[in-house]
Amino acid sequence: MDKFTALEPTRLYSSASATNKRASRAQTISRWIGTLPADIHLLVLNHLPIPDIPAYARASRATAGLSRDEKVWERRWNDLAITRHALDDTLDDLESKQKPKASTYSPPTIPVDDDFGDFTSAPRTPSVPSLSATFTSFAFTDASPGKQTFRTRYKRAHSVLNKCLTPLQQPPHAVLSALTPLIGTSLLSQARSFRLLSFFLSPRVQPVRNWDTLLAALKAAIDRFDVSLLTAFDTADSRGDEVMMRQIAHASWEVWPGFGDWEMGKVWAEKREILYEQGRWNPLANFTEENTLDFTPMDEFMASVIRALEEHGTRAVFVFPPAAGVLIGFAERVANEVVGEYIAPLLTRAREISNTLYLTAVAASFRESWRIVDVLTTVSSNFSDKGKDKAEDVVFMMFESNMDEYLDEEIESLKQAFEVICKEWARSTLALASHGSPTQAQQTRFLTAQNPALMKRTVLASFTDVLLLPVTIVPRTVGAGVVAVGGAVGAVGTGMVQGIAMLNPQRWVGGTGSVNNAKEYASFGLEGAEGEAAIFEIGADEEGGDDGVDESSMAPSSTQDTASITSTNTAATSFAPSASTSQINVTSSASAIKATLAPAGNLDLLLSLDVALQLIHADRDALKRLETFASYPGHYGIRVRETIEEAFCEMLGVLCNRHLEKGFGIATERMNSYKPAEHDETASVAPLLQFFELVHIGDTIQSMVQVFFDKELAPYIDKTDFLNVVVREKKRFENTLDDCVAAGLNAGTQVLMTQVEHIILTLTKPREYYPPEDAPLELGSTQGCTEAIRCLDMHCKLLKGSTSKEVLEVFYQEVGIRLLAILQKHIKRQIISLNGGFQVIADLNAYYSFIASLKVPSITADFSHLKMLGHVFVVEDAKDLAQIVRDVTRYGGAYRPEDIYEFIQRRADWKKIEKTVDKTMYNLSFKEDCIVC
Repeated sequence: MDKFTALEPTRLYSSASATNKRASRAQTISRWIGTLPADIHLLVLNHLPIPDIPAYARASRATAGLSRDEKVWERRWNDLAITRHALDDTLDDLESKQKPKASTYSPPTIPVDDDFGDFTSAPRTPSVPSLSATFTSFAFTDASPGKQTFRTRYKRAHSVLNKCLTPLQQPPHAVLSALTPLIGTSLLSQARSFRLLSFFLSPRVQPVRNWDTLLAALKAAIDRFDVSLLTAFDTADSRGDEVMMRQIAHASWEVWPGFGDWEMGKVWAEKREILYEQGRWNPLANFTEENTLDFTPMDEFMASVIRALEEHGTRAVFVFPPAAGVLIGFAERVANEVVGEYIAPLLTRAREISNTLYLTAVAASFRESWRIVDVLTTVSSNFSDKGKDKAEDVVFMMFESNMDEYLDEEIESLKQAFEVICKEWARSTLALASHGSPTQAQQTRFLTAQNPALMKRTVLASFTDVLLLPVTIVPRTVGAGVVAVGGAVGAVGTGMVQGIAMLNPQRWVGGTGSVNNAKEYASFGLEGAEGEAAIFEIGADEEGGDDGVDESSMAPSSTQDTASITSTNTAATSFAPSASTSQINVTSSASAIKATLAPAGNLDLLLSLDVALQLIHADRDALKRLETFASYPGHYGIRVRETIEEAFCEMLGVLCNRHLEKGFGIATERMNSYKPAEHDETASVAPLLQFFELVHIGDTIQSMVQVFFDKELAPYIDKTDFLNVVVREKKRFENTLDDCVAAGLNAGTQVLMTQVEHIILTLTKPREYYPPEDAPLELGSTQGCTEAIRCLDMHCKLLKGSTSKEVLEVFYQEVGIRLLAILQKHIKRQIISLNGGFQVIADLNAYYSFIASLKVPSITADFSHLKMLGHVFVVEDAKDLAQIVRDVTRYGGAYRPEDIYEFIQRRADWKKIEKTVDKTMYNLSFKEDCIVC
């Protein structure tokens, strides 16, 4: 038994893994048919003509299986484009027309009863093999009878359409009449049937051997059909029968091959009268005899164009299929051949007259042309929302030929306008400096206002209102120079006039003062100087937006290419109400400051808010014109945005380099050359007061630029992009202004402290701190101390509201440090008695109170120590005095004993107490301990 081994169990059923292995092996083997992979065979099948597929299928079982593959028949079905072009109904109609004929047909039979029985009723075999017969002989059973596969769909379509090929073998003139019984009498059904047959006979399908011959015959029949449709459409158009026109147009669209121009839409557009009425309109009628623009004739022209577009566009939307694009094509022809031809001579003539007039005409013409977009979106719903871009492209493409010249000219004209403004300002300030200012005492300023910060806010609010004024691009009466109020913003002076009308000085008062003269807002030009000064008389607060300035109040403008820009009085002298009835804390009366501001070379003429207004409004005028083209797509859209940025940067550069930096530089130089000894006034420093006025103006200009940037430029740039050219230029402008103010404040501080030192030296009497023994003791501060504090207090308070808190604190700190040095030097220069020591303490207390009011802790502590130092002049006992000198902690470490020793040397009794003080301090006596060898 040991020779027999146990039998291993045998699996009755194969495992799943073994089955999968065999399936994968069979699948791997089935991928190859002969020497070629199955994919190559499928590719060959996709390009075989239909009649060759049965022959391919007879090669082997594998090729027969591939010929039934759904991928092959899906491609053939898609090549028929029945689903893609919604031709299923057409195929059903063709099949329904063929069914009655198929049911009534019966082959001839022999009426004699013979031995063949029912075989006599068998159908005849066609003499020419067809695909239907092939499909019948190869009845594959790969699909259930109710399942619609791509192969069964194609078989049905092939069977139906193949019966329509017989009439195509007729002579060309008889094809249409032969096809009519098969495809119906309706124009649309005939057109769709022709389209379906053209897909059936395409090179991608090749349903029969002679498909190319039949396709040529079909195309000839379609051409004859299309010609008959054109004739019928013309007849219906002449009758105004839109319903028939619609049927014919849709039929013609169905048979259009899809390339080239659609003849019917093109012929309809060419017969519109609007395309041949150019001689009816005269573009030069928009110019008046005075070479100004009046767009009333263009309004009439565009109204006629709009009426034609509405009339013909409505008909085109109803008659033609939306996919044909007849309306947009007609609008393009109207825009290019009618509107474009009208605008070209208009712009040429405007360029000959004036650059400013040309810029106005370009923006106004584009705005007028934009009415085409509005009418297209109204006529057809296809141009609303996302489809609106097609309507806008009509105007954009028409106007592209003018964009390069316009954008270049916009910047050049803006530079010329800036140059004119700067030169006019320089000429006016030179005239004022040479002739003097007769109205100097009546001019209002920031410094005379009770609340300069409130006045600035009011100015900025009015300036914001100016920026929010509606702008009319299309002019009605626009001159080459100054624009009439109510007209378009086109010329350089327009925004200036509107801005000055809004920035009414009475509006800035806000109930805090009164205006001495309602006509105080005068031009900075002088009568008798070069040219005539334009005076804008503004009385009560005017509520009208564009009606705020009377045209008669404006001087005639120049007719040169660039408008002569005139402005109102210097903002330094016209932006605050007169304060003759208001009490100001920092001075006894407003007249004192006004009298102070008059001399010293008219520093306030160096800066002007009016010049800044003119520059900003000139840039705003250009910006408003450029905004008309802001929606331009593609290359010109980028150029428009770049031009907007360049215009703003150009304005900042001129305002910074030609006005602010230059004005502050001259003011700083004049302050450095100021000598207090040459002036009788001691309460104030005229150059510094005028510089403070400049600081107020500079701060207001910066705020105006910020408001302008936020309101006008922000929509076109990213304010957080620090690499943007506008953001960098604006930052450079702000840094330059800060540097100018800092340099001026440094020079102003030096001038102020020089004046304070001069006041202390000149108003301090020789024996102010060494009075006679019998003189009455007065504990009040001296005249020099009082005047110096009054001068400092006035100037420090005038600076509030014009600079930031940080800059103001630095200025106060610098004033305190320099005043401390002046007082220490002043004390060391005096001889002080015991009674005079009390006077010193009184003065030091007054100085300390002033410094404490500035609320700068560092310098307040220094003056507290200086006030304590005054006690050394009222101590009688020498030993106690020495102990005070030796006490380092008494003054918080601010003074060393050696420093205090220098101060006590100015005591009147120093010679008497010197030995005692030295012995107590240093425990020695020079006479006893010093040996001279």
